[in-house]
Amino acid sequence: MLWSTPHLNAADLGLSVLTRDKNPEIGYIRNMMEAQGIKSELKDLIEREDDVDVLMANKTLLLKTNLDPEIVERMSSRALKAEKDIIDRRVMTREELEEKLNARLGI
Repeated sequence: MLWSTPHLNAADLGLSVLTRDKNPEIGYIRNMMEAQGIKSELKDLIEREDDVDVLMANKTLLLKTNLDPEIVERMSSRALKAEKDIIDRRVMTREELEEKLNARLGI
């Protein structure tokens, strides 16, 4: 997977890649351990979630990403861009967002 932002990479965001270690087996084991931790956390979050819309959105996301590598790439790219925007302080307040949205909708 190619990362689109030069300042952020998988390691910066706590994601592991097989090439992070000189020994690929260690990278693979670390990746598997992190995956298990994330799966466990997701299971806990899902168990506590009661909003059907949130659950359906997650289900759709997981089904789509398992089927379409392009979606995975696009989402990863957007997540990395968002992280960089936050670091570079390119964010809006809620009020600024509401004003922009209202202007766009003509409200």
